[in-house]
Parts: sequence; C-alpha cells; structure tokens
Amino acid sequence: MKYKINLFPRTLHFKQPAGTSRGIYLIRNVWYIQLIDLETGCYGIGECAPLPNLSCDDIPDYKTILNAQCNYLKQHNCPDYATLYNYPSILFGIETALQHLRAGSLRLWDTSFSQGLKGIPINGLIWMGNSEEMLQRINEKIQAGFHCIKLKIGAINFEDELKLLAYIRRKYPPEDIEIRVDANGAFTPEEALSKIERLYALGIHSIEQPIRAGQWSQMAELCKQSDIPIALDEELIGINRLSEKIELLKTIRPKFIILKPSLHGGFSGTKEWINCATQQGIGWWITSALESNIGLNAIAQWCATLETNRPQGLGTGLLFTDNIHCPLYIQGEKLWFHPEEKEPDLQTWLNS
Repeated sequence: MKYKINLFPRTLHFKQPAGTSRGIYLIRNVWYIQLIDLETGCYGIGECAPLPNLSCDDIPDYKTILNAQCNYLKQHNCPDYATLYNYPSILFGIETALQHLRAGSLRLWDTSFSQGLKGIPINGLIWMGNSEEMLQRINEKIQAGFHCIKLKIGAINFEDELKLLAYIRRKYPPEDIEIRVDANGAFTPEEALSKIERLYALGIHSIEQPIRAGQWSQMAELCKQSDIPIALDEELIGINRLSEKIELLKTIRPKFIILKPSLHGGFSGTKEWINCATQQGIGWWITSALESNIGLNAIAQWCATLETNRPQGLGTGLLFTDNIHCPLYIQGEKLWFHPEEKEPDLQTWLNS
C-alpha cells in the first residue's frame, strides 16, 4: 500500500482554563496526521499532541521527528516501533490514522459501543479550582447521574479539600458514590501517609500519584502502608521498554495503574502495560489526556474492545471551543457513540 501523508498543525482553545499538575492550559497545540491510500483515495486521520511539561516526547524537535516517522511509514508501510516507543503521542496518532483508514469510518473497531448498543461507564471529573467552584462542579456531576467522581486535589488548602470530600460523604455513602482522588504528586513523602490516613476516613476508593514521580522506594513504602489503594499515573511516563515496565510494577506494587495511550505508548504500548499489570494482579483503567474528539474517539473505540466495566476517564470531549464535532455524547454516567449520526467531513475540517 502506498500512502500520501499530510500534516495539519492546529491550535485548540479551551473553553475555560484547564488546571493540571503542570500548570494551567489555555490552548492545546495538535498535529493531525492524514494518511491517504493512493490506490483508493481513502484516508485515515490521527492526533499527535504531546502535553507540555508532561509528555516524555514534549521536545523542541517534535515536528522533525514527526516528519521523519511519516517518511518511514511511507517507505515501509508500517510504523517504526523500534524508535516510536520513545514518542508515544506520535505512535498514538499513527496507530489511530492506520486504524481509521482500515475501518473506513469513525467506528474504528466493531464493538457494542461502536454499534451504539452499549455505553462506556466513566467517572465525573472535577477540575481544580477554588472550593466554591469545585463544590458546584461536584453537585453538577452527581445531579447528572454519576456514581464515580474523580477530584483533583493539591491545588487548594488541604483542609478545604477534606471539607469538600466530607460534604459528598454526608450526602452519599461509599456504596452510592465512588470517590477517586488525584494528588498529581502534591504530597511530600514525609506528609503523604498522614494525609492519606485522613482521606481514608472519608471512604476514598483510590488515590492517584500521592507523591511526585521518580521516588520508587518511597512510593513502594507508601503502597505497603496506605489504607487507600494507590494508583500510578505520572510514574508511568517515560517508562517505555517492557523490561522497565515490569521492573517498575514489581518494585512499587501499586493497586492500580492509570493509562493514557497518548502518554504511555499508543495502543500497543498501553496494551503492554495492561498485560504486565494483569500478570501481577494489578488493576487498571484508561483515561484520555485532553485530546480533541479525534483522539478521544480513538481511545474510546479502543477501550471498548477491552470489555472492562470499571469506570474510565473519558469525559473530556467538551473542552475546546474549536473541537470538531464527533458522534460521541455523554448520557448519565456513560459515554456513547451514535452510529446513525452522520460523520463529520474531516477532510473539509482539516483544510478549513
């Protein structure tokens, strides 16, 4: 198969500032990769977008590497996996474009989800903000029907965060509302256990990345002592070889890992993480990483092939003012795909 490959750089604008562990994002720079089959004229599109100060491939020469990988794909008709494991967002974009080309539509895989028969349960994400803003968002998610709430903590006073969590628990016991918290590495190793103990009293399901990444021995000790199951997130970034993945999981022994295909090796690298975790009895779930609807649809379609009932972190499709429309929608606490809806004209959109 012979390809023509086009790259379309875009700057997407957040509807409201997106507070993360790496600061506040106002825009998102994206490269869309378009593969065109020169024999049939059919095309596939993928999204390549490293997160500033977070992705291991957030590098100055990103566009040069992306162009080189496109040239390799044209010459060899397959991705350069031997090199791309170091560039997960590029691999994610290439894998998505290839699958879109093979499928011929945004129904990237044939599943109950892509047929519109089954939704994917998702958590209701509460963005960082002041206590009043977060309280309003909590109420909105619960009223919308979510039974799993994820709060990012560490941005405001810890006592105020405890009050927010206590507010939920006074109204909704753990059997009604599952609460996940994401500390984004905000705690020091010295204070982490005492803070976790206070969170434990509030019936927390799990805590992501209580201390910053790279402190394996301290994180391993926390995992042993914590009464709240610990999930690794940023800890996985840059751990791209199979041997490194196995070593990290055996050393730290978390209860869960949180996987983002654009950060953790595309679909192939994420599947490798899942296999490693499963072999060691470690749970997992999939989340998006502020992608546009091109990337979000790809993650959701692939996630549906995994047939997991644990709530996933996929509710980010409404973040941008200039996002392309996609037949994804949230109803209650599930993400759905509408196969009967006319798919957007991606070609026109890319050239607009």
